[in-house]
Formats: sequence, structure tokens, C-alpha cells
Amino acid sequence: MTTSAPDTAVTTPDRVALDAIADRVLWTSTAMIHHANRVRPNPSGLKVGGHQASCASMVHIMTSLWFGQLQAGDRVSVKPHASPVLHAINFLLGDLDERWLPTLREYGGLQSYPSRTKDPDRVDYSTGSVGIGATAPLWGAIARRYVDTTFGTTGTGRQYSLVGDAELDEGAVWEAILDPSVADLGEIVWIVDMNRQSLDRVVPNIAARRLEDMFSAAGWQVLTVAFGRTLETLFAREGGDALRRRILDMPNPEYQRLLRCSADEVRTRLPGEGPDADRIAAVVADLDDASLVSAVSNLGGHDIDALRDAYARIDDHRPTVILAYTVKGFGLPIQGHPQNHSSLLSIEQFADLATTLDEDTENPWRRFDPDSSEGRICTDTARRLERPPVPPLPRLEVPRDVDRTPSATSTTQAALGRVLLDLSREAPEIAERVVTVSPDVSSTTNLAGWLNKVGVWSAAERQDWFADDAETIMHWRERPTGQHMELGIAETNLVGLLAELGATWSRWGQPLLPIGVLYDPFVERALEPWSFGVYAGGQSILVGTPSGVSLASEGGAHQSVTTPSVGLEQPGCITYEPAFAIEVQWILLDCLAHLGRPDGRSAYLRLSTRPVEQHLADIPADPAARERRRRQVVAGAYVLRSADIPAATLVTMGAMATEAIRAADRLADMGIDVDVVCVTSPGLLFAALQARDGRHDSPTWILDSVFPADRAAPMVTVLDGHPHTLAFLATINRVPLKALGVASFGQAGALDDTYRHHGIDTDSIIRATLDAVS
Repeated sequence: MTTSAPDTAVTTPDRVALDAIADRVLWTSTAMIHHANRVRPNPSGLKVGGHQASCASMVHIMTSLWFGQLQAGDRVSVKPHASPVLHAINFLLGDLDERWLPTLREYGGLQSYPSRTKDPDRVDYSTGSVGIGATAPLWGAIARRYVDTTFGTTGTGRQYSLVGDAELDEGAVWEAILDPSVADLGEIVWIVDMNRQSLDRVVPNIAARRLEDMFSAAGWQVLTVAFGRTLETLFAREGGDALRRRILDMPNPEYQRLLRCSADEVRTRLPGEGPDADRIAAVVADLDDASLVSAVSNLGGHDIDALRDAYARIDDHRPTVILAYTVKGFGLPIQGHPQNHSSLLSIEQFADLATTLDEDTENPWRRFDPDSSEGRICTDTARRLERPPVPPLPRLEVPRDVDRTPSATSTTQAALGRVLLDLSREAPEIAERVVTVSPDVSSTTNLAGWLNKVGVWSAAERQDWFADDAETIMHWRERPTGQHMELGIAETNLVGLLAELGATWSRWGQPLLPIGVLYDPFVERALEPWSFGVYAGGQSILVGTPSGVSLASEGGAHQSVTTPSVGLEQPGCITYEPAFAIEVQWILLDCLAHLGRPDGRSAYLRLSTRPVEQHLADIPADPAARERRRRQVVAGAYVLRSADIPAATLVTMGAMATEAIRAADRLADMGIDVDVVCVTSPGLLFAALQARDGRHDSPTWILDSVFPADRAAPMVTVLDGHPHTLAFLATINRVPLKALGVASFGQAGALDDTYRHHGIDTDSIIRATLDAVS
């Protein structure tokens, strides 16, 4: 458990001063959005936006957290639509220069949602994709514990998530909450902004009691901050219990409507028509109009003392969720309106807000006087939250080759485990930084040997009750020195953890080399959170295996069709699909060498269970020639067969190499000589093609090496995936093309039958070649 250290307790700031800071945070965040929409020129007329109401509901939560609770080692994932609040706080703390405040949602300026890699101020977690930012601190906590147990302490700190209540509709949130590994994370604290509104409406059935039960059932501590001190004082009066029940039992839309009512309307509507109506009316009878209207919106999420009381009750032995009731748009003229999500204050409303908060519309950006109570709190907070610089990264020398040349018949999937074991022998200093992750598919993706060698990571050692069972092949030894992590069957959890393991180099100066393994058909399910992790700077290797219709008898539900093109199109990632086992070795080592560094990148490997005769790879025996082949493999393609004068070029990828070679042999018997090219990375080839036209900065030598213009011939491409993945290759030398691949859902059957069904078998390749050369 890594939590805030008790000897660094925060001195409790004055509540009046904190309320003043909250007002300034509200003003600054609102002004940033106002400037982006009402002041900054917008020649295109395109909507800018910025979510003033969503920001307002978070102001007191974030003010109480930053200025009275957080420690330097804590990290916070901020609700996406509250990014202006984060920037306003960072401005008051001196972490963001004033010149950035007018640049919200401007090219080169502050991002629409918090971004670790693009914003100029401190952002702990990138957010914006619903549910992913909320769950990231769960995986960040595990990544931190892993670094602690493997390389030494990273210090202490909690992991906070600031979550919108509507965000809890996202299934990925509950997949993460329910994972057994999360229940022991005492450093986790979620604060839910319970404003009961979504984008379009007041949600009628957001029931806090149901949420409380769901979190409790998952082993979380649940703290509810429902009301502020004004309402609690009213509840203490004669008849106050009836007022409390009335507000708690009131449907969400009815309560929200009260927020839009005049004082006279509140006096009429609040008591309701139940048997306690008269008692409720008596409770508020002596309140003046302004006090009555203010009391109705006095919820706990806007009461700093109520929030601080909740923070003081956090149990550091299990995850905690704080359900903080708020009003969307609190303090703004649009508060509580059912369509205020995208509403913007008019110029007149903004001027009125300036008057209310004693601010200046012509000079909206102001820090506090350093000698004021508020200024001293800001100075103290900035000092308390200052972090030491990230230590220099160790220099990692990943070998390029481990001098193994696989023979006999093997699969690229089986090669994965062998390469990891070879690495542990040849370069143990690199292998110790490898951590593998899978969603309950370790044995079926050929990681059993690796897992037996390195063990399963656990914060505490657990007994393996099957250690003495002679029939148990894969041993599940859980210990702090383990290097494999296994989650439940939830791909979004796996890639969320993968992203945070891949970010430890930038957080604590300890690079890990994370490899996530899952069935390739489920890559698309995991793609959004993995892509967002890449965007946030988490560098990792995602291995999809087994892949394609080469699964044959598994049938359509387990056969991936579009994943090769998904890999081609994913930013920040290089995709590979090797044909032979030795290519897995070269590619994996090269991918590992690009992890955990400022100029690093992620990778996606698509592997197959198709048995392939390894001698077909024709690996050169000469060391220089072998190195040339290796460089071509990691650059994206190589020539496997070369004709004297090619009548056509067969381009293949991955599992289809066997069929392409057979087709080349039979075509040669007909007197038609062809080149056979193996593509390992369509993405790298496309980048090279773009670079040749001045649209990318990638090297272009691989195109001249593998597709020289003087050998240009009609082209046939074939892969176990969608045919358009390789179709662009014909534009290199502008040759005729026949593109073969899988463009429909899979079909169960034997391998030959499946290939024939999709038109990627040897006969289909021959027919396409004959058509191309005719």
C-alpha cells in the first residue's frame, strides 16, 4: 500500500480563504472558456466549446483537494470536461504562465481535455475518452507497486480519480472496479461528481444508493457527501428529518427544477404534497428569499468543510469512493438547467458574473496578492506539491539478435515464448525489465515457459498449492519478484494496465518493457483504451495471437479480419506480422529497444498458430547477409524469392508465406517466374512511401531495396486479413494489382477449406497471377 505519509499532514487552511480561492478558480476557468468562444476571433465559425457548467460543478471538489489535501506523491486523473479548472489551479499555483490562459482549444494551446504529452502544465493522467481516464489510476497504482517491488521505492502517494456520475455508465469502469486485483489498492480514491446530469438531460434514475451498494460489493469504502452545512443545520431543526427525506426521495428532475425556481416557487414546490408538507414548510418559513434559494443548492460537493471531513475518513486499506453531490453549473446563471452541458454564458451573463465575484472582464487573469491569506495558501500549496525531477533513465542495450535459427516446423505464436526465454539467458539485465500481461490466456498464447521461469507478480508471496502436482505443467508461483501479471477476461483492463506499465519511465525514471498478449480478434475491443494509452505516452507491445482465418476450425467468431489494417492506421505504433519464427525474434527485440524512452514508440505484433516449415525462410548463413535480412525485416519487407526477370511480384504477409511459395513453385513449372516479397510491416512501408513524396520523415531505402523500379511487374498481394491493407504497394511503381485477402466474416473448417472459401489458397494466388500477367 502506498499512501500519503502521516508525517506530511496538510495544515488545514482557513475555509473562508478557500472559498475565495474557489471563487477565483470558478472565474478563471469560466473566463478561459468565455475567451475561447466570445473573444478570440473565429473566422471559420466552427463551434469551440469548453463546458462551463461541467467545470463549475467541480470547482469546490478540486479546490478542497489541491489546496488542502494533496501531497507531492499523489496523482490525480481529472474529469475531462473540467480541464479548465485544472489549468486555473495550476495558474494560481504558478505552474502555468498567464499567456496560456487565452489559448484553450487553440492550435498549439491548452488542450480540450487534460493531456500529459501536449499540455504545458502538470497533468498526471490524460483523460477525454469516457471511462479510460477514470480507471487509469487503478493501473497506475499497480504499475507503481511493481516498480517498488522490482527496482526500489518510488515514494508514497494516493491515486485520485475525479469522475462524472454519467461516466459510471461506461462498462469499462465496472470491468476495472470488479477486477480482483483492485480490491487491495488502498491508495485509490475516486471522487464522483454527482450532479445527476448528462449531456442532454437530467438523468432520472441515477440512484446513489444503488451505486453505494455496487461499490461496496466490490470491496470499496463508500463515503457519501450529500449536503452542506446550511442544509445540515436545517435538518437539525424541528421537522428537519422530513425535509431530509423529501430531498433524498425527490426525483432528480424535480430537484433540478427547484434550482431554477424563484423563492416564491421554492416555498410552494419544496414541501410537496405528502403528509409532511406542513412540517417541511415550517422548517424554512423564517428564511429570507436569498437564504432559501441558496439553501436548496447547498450540496456537499460545494461545501469545503464537508469534503474535508470525507477526506479525513479515507480508509487506506481498500479503495475508496466519495459520492459528492453537486449542482451542474453551480455559481453560474445556467446552474441546474437540463441542457446546460454545452451552454455558454452570454456576454451579459459573463459581465454579471464578474460583478458578483468582484472580477474584471477586461483583466480576467489574476493571481492572489502573495501577502494575502489566499496568496499564502497558494504559495504553501505550490511548495507542498513540488516534486523532485524524474531520475535519469538507465541506458538499455537490447540485443539485435540472439543467434538462434529455428528449424523444423513451428508457429510465430510459439516463437514469442521462446524469444523471451532466450532473452532471459542472453541479456538478463534487459529481461528483468520485461513484464508480460494477459487476460487469462497465458497458456493458450504460449507464455507458459516464460511464466514458469519468471513467476507471477504479486505484492505479497502466495503459496502455490499445485507445486507438487506432477500433472501441472504451468506453475502459478505468485511473488513480488514475478514478471507476469494476469487480469480477468477484460481486454480494456489489460491494455489500461499495459499503458501505465509503459509510462513508468516518464513518472519515476524506471523504464519497463511491457508486453500484453491477447487473442487477435479482441484487439479491436481493446483498441480504444490502448490507443489512448499510446496518446498519453504509455509505450508497450501488444501481441494479438492467434490471428486470422488461419484459426480455421475455431470459426468466424474467433477469426480477425480487419486487424492488419487497424495496425497500419494506429498512430504512435508500428505494426508487424512476421511470417517465420526468426522474424519474431528480430522484430520483438527491435520493438523492446524502442520502449521506455522519450523518443520511444509502441508496437502491435500479429502472430499466428499456422505451422510453417522454417527452412522456407532461407536464412543466410553468412553473418553479413543475415544482418542484412534482419534489417530488412525490421524495416518492413524483404525479398524471399528472386526471379531472373520477374513476370509478376507475389507479395505476402504472415501466415500466407507458405501458400505464396507454393504458388511461385507451380508458376515456375508453367514458365512464369515471379519474385516473392514478404511484408513484415505495412505501416513502415506506407510511411516510407509517404516520405518519398515529402509527407513523412521515415527512411525510404527499404522501397528501393525490395521494390526497385527496374524490377517492377504486375503485383499480387495476399494476406490473412482485409486485402486493402497491402493494396497501396502497387502505387510504389504504379503496376497492375490483384489484391487477395479476407473481406467477409470467417468460416469454420479445415485450413485448406477455409483458405479456399476466402480465395487466399494456392490455387487462388496462381489464378490471380495469371490474370495479372495476361
